[in-house]
Amino acid sequence: MAGRADIRQGAAAECRCCGNAVATDGDGRRGVRVTAAAVAGTLAAVGGLHAVWSRSPWPCRDREQFADLVVGVAPDRLPSAPACLGVAGLLGTAAYLVAARGGALPAAGPRRLRTAGSAAVAGVLLTRGLAGPLAFAHRSPAFVRLDRRVYAPLCLALGAGAAVVAARGR
Repeated sequence: MAGRADIRQGAAAECRCCGNAVATDGDGRRGVRVTAAAVAGTLAAVGGLHAVWSRSPWPCRDREQFADLVVGVAPDRLPSAPACLGVAGLLGTAAYLVAARGGALPAAGPRRLRTAGSAAVAGVLLTRGLAGPLAFAHRSPAFVRLDRRVYAPLCLALGAGAAVVAARGR
């Protein structure tokens, strides 16, 4: 069993569910890097959506549908373009902090800042995922349904991934 010999030499790890050898990058951080890339990529994509939303209701057909499905408010209560751009900037920053902490992007600045930043990202996302369905229960029925099926679970998954990166990253 070459895979088992590799495990003893530190070149591979053993899968907990099936016992097969799984390649690592020598220090067991490959999974953290992959998780960081997935979380950061998703955060960056959602940030890009917020930037688009500062000018357009895409992918919805109009502002009324966008207000109902994405925000759950009347069209006259939609966030301003600068607010959307601010959220886009925060999501971009969150994406960088998670990616750098997980080794998916080059790190800049003090390590403790990346650690604290990625832990804060995890905390915000987990809080949104857990508290969002209660906090936004008064919004439009279409939004509440999407929040329970898509938005909150996505926040929980991203928050869990960011927490892993914060705890095990470099």
